[in-house]
Amino acid sequence: MGKSRLEAFSDGVIAVIITIMVLELKVPHDATLGALAELWPVFLSYVVSFVYVGIYWNNHHHLMQAVRRINGSVLWANLHLLFWLSLVPFTTAWMAENHIAEVPVALYSGVLLMCGVAYSMLATCLAKIDDHNATLGRVSGRRDIKGLLSLIGYVLAIACAFYAKWVSLAIIVAIALMWFVPDRRIEKSVAQHGGGGVE
Repeated sequence: MGKSRLEAFSDGVIAVIITIMVLELKVPHDATLGALAELWPVFLSYVVSFVYVGIYWNNHHHLMQAVRRINGSVLWANLHLLFWLSLVPFTTAWMAENHIAEVPVALYSGVLLMCGVAYSMLATCLAKIDDHNATLGRVSGRRDIKGLLSLIGYVLAIACAFYAKWVSLAIIVAIALMWFVPDRRIEKSVAQHGGGGVE
């Protein structure tokens, strides 16, 4: 099964997710810097979420470049990832609307946790069907330290949200910084062996 339709569909969904987040940025009624400053929770939430969606889009692209083919399991795993990503605008808006309150921060962290779980499941499905010659097959056996640290970090962010919400946000930002550069294992293997084509 070819992968081009999956890539095109995923790109479209991610573009819609970003568009929804942009539409949540409401213009202040007053033409003053004070009125603009009052929107800092909205802007902060938007920036963090935009970076996260961008990271997932970037890493999703690298996953697809590393494989030759996909199957039905990959399609469902990809939809699972897109489902959790599609909840990012809702949790972003709720967090911003309530000035980064504890419960919205906890839910936001929970959605990011499920995005991380879904991404790991997608990578595992891809590695299983392409483990003979493709790049993911060569790197899938290695320990995914960044993935494990991310999941642990999200759990900590959920727990901290009820006691120290700024610690939760700091953890979320730290995880984003860690993933800002795509998985170097995949990039290195693609450079050495070549990526997957479309069948």
